[in-house]
Amino acid sequence: MALILGLLLFSFIVTSVAIIPFINMLYQLKFQRKNAHTHDMFGKLTPIFDSFHKHKIGTPIGGGLLILLVVSLLFGSVFHLLKILGISTTNVYPLNKELNVIFFTFLSFGMLGLYDDIKKFFGFEKTGFFGLRLWQKLGLQVLLATGIACMLYFQLGISIVNVPFFGVVHMGWLFLPFAVFTIVAFANAVNITDGLDGLAGSVLLMCLFGLWFLSATILDTTLSIFLALWIGAIIAFLYFNIYPARIMMGDVGALSFGATLAVVGLLLGKIMALVIIGGIFVVEIFSSLLQLMSKKLRGGKKIFPAAPIHLWLQYRGWQEPKIVQRAMLTGIVLTLFGIWLTVM
Repeated sequence: MALILGLLLFSFIVTSVAIIPFINMLYQLKFQRKNAHTHDMFGKLTPIFDSFHKHKIGTPIGGGLLILLVVSLLFGSVFHLLKILGISTTNVYPLNKELNVIFFTFLSFGMLGLYDDIKKFFGFEKTGFFGLRLWQKLGLQVLLATGIACMLYFQLGISIVNVPFFGVVHMGWLFLPFAVFTIVAFANAVNITDGLDGLAGSVLLMCLFGLWFLSATILDTTLSIFLALWIGAIIAFLYFNIYPARIMMGDVGALSFGATLAVVGLLLGKIMALVIIGGIFVVEIFSSLLQLMSKKLRGGKKIFPAAPIHLWLQYRGWQEPKIVQRAMLTGIVLTLFGIWLTVM
């Protein structure tokens, strides 16, 4: 535990040292928010909120890329160092296969998100340069998630889900579509939650602490180390992401972190616990889906003035820091509740 806590602090220090030069580099590259528009989960504008987000124009986007780089480099180096030092680790799955699943998820969804960020913030979506439609991007997510699900099922032999009060459920081949749906859903849930300063990052931090605790209970050193490095980097990022943000996560972080969050839950066999621990993300994407279904089925009529729910709360007059702080407090309670259900 001392080693893992030390790695968490080391990741925090590395990210803290790197983030200011990284922000300056983003300014030089003009990788910044170009307008005040907020989009729903299918990319449609919600112009009612333009006035609330004008102050964010010019804020650098892409903090998730720094976290991806720091965590990946440190995570890839740690196990070589442990082997050199002769420190033994405990793993539920074969080390190399588990590392492959984590790295592939973390980086592949990150690259897809980076494409989205580059297209939006360098104006390529207007020129048609390497443009992908919504259904094509969703198709890529499903394709990546299918590859990850196959790695989990065929290479690691995972086909179970632990359901509170019911115990372990063996899903067989049905695990594959279940895993694909879960990965894509969480990737998009975190992405649409990343709409207010510090919101997605703070809720994600609570989820990671919960999963970190659960990984320790099954003695999976690989996951514990990865989550510790991720938590340290997120804490450093949040220092600069809280209101008013000096840097934003961007799709590169949101898609990667959401997909990886789901994969960690699947590796632990506790995806139902993750649904509770990540309840804020679930509510966010569910509110967007309800809004879209209402507009489709009720001739354009809306349930909320705007969705997801954090935008509706802002419309109701809640200040941005108030929404984020209460979401974080709710996240703490949901994390404790999810852990309690899992270990009882």
